[in-house]
Amino acid sequence: MALVSKLPSSSSSSSLTQFRKPLIPTLKPANSIHFTKTSCSASPFTEKHSVERYQRDKWVFKNQLDQTPPENHTNFSTRDYEIALQLPELKKLLQVLREKREKGGDGESEKGRPGNVFLVGTGPGDPELLTLKALKVIQSADLLLYDRLVSNDVLEMVRPDARLLYVGKTAGYHSRTQEEIHELLLSFAEVGANVVRLKGGDPLVFGRGGEEMDFLQQQGIQVKVIPGITAASGIAAELGVPLTHRGVANSVRFLTGHSRKGGADPLFVAENAADPDSTLVIYMGLSTLPSLILKLIHHGLPPDTPAAAIERGTTPQQRIVMAELKDLGDKIASEQLVSPTLIFIGRVVALSPLWPQSCCSQEGSHIMEHV
Repeated sequence: MALVSKLPSSSSSSSLTQFRKPLIPTLKPANSIHFTKTSCSASPFTEKHSVERYQRDKWVFKNQLDQTPPENHTNFSTRDYEIALQLPELKKLLQVLREKREKGGDGESEKGRPGNVFLVGTGPGDPELLTLKALKVIQSADLLLYDRLVSNDVLEMVRPDARLLYVGKTAGYHSRTQEEIHELLLSFAEVGANVVRLKGGDPLVFGRGGEEMDFLQQQGIQVKVIPGITAASGIAAELGVPLTHRGVANSVRFLTGHSRKGGADPLFVAENAADPDSTLVIYMGLSTLPSLILKLIHHGLPPDTPAAAIERGTTPQQRIVMAELKDLGDKIASEQLVSPTLIFIGRVVALSPLWPQSCCSQEGSHIMEHV
């Protein structure tokens, strides 16, 4: 039995039940949500504390949007509080879809048939990089589960009567565990809904799409993957950086800066990645970049290798830092780049028309806003 039906007996049940009634009578209004100020304008993505996200998901919060959780309670969990508010509406939607299926839906041939799950890549952020096939699927969905790095502009393309549910993850905060996401997809597919799983970039590049596909297929649910432009390709094109180039880079490697268990130094591949004839693209690598740079140089990559870091690539809030490899970590720190930031390391970076303006100058670096 899938998550929406069984959640009260799941591992989260004890913490969920305690939030059915507020533990503390005085709660902060929703407009008191704290926004962290950064050195540039607001993020185009669906951040954890985003008024836009809460308004978009208000169907699962109903009239409780004027309340936020009691932060000073010792057993407080933002995630459990949100799930407690969402659960009744998710169950109601599930029941509506189940009744529709039992009545035969739009045709008797559809009666009892499981729905489809679509894993859809939305690209690096620019809504114009969305594929036509992805747009068609998004606009036909009953329920869409979306991640943090799906841009708000893409979500505006969802039809008004579709249901959106945030299942994003940030460092230190997972609105849903991966297992719960699996069960949500299964629950709604089993009652015949067309469910779309929206992911930034491409769903099968560091998006855990393979895990979701494998789980659902084992349960007999058909999964269709709609590829998206992965951040490496989309942002490289924005910079004018060829990921491979004859005589400069004969291969490209995509690396993740996150280990599965959240370790601080997961980049054990540095010894084999220190290849001057290859292009390295680091996803989710801000926190581990200093360690990676030291390892790459130690294993033979020249310290003056061109490199670039791009925050919020392809969006109007894009910021770019270019520097030689030995200086990149310091330049990123001084400019206070934040996630999502993609990192390119390799001689191809110098082929960008932006490189002559950058760290090759006597100033040592340059930060470029989106134009």
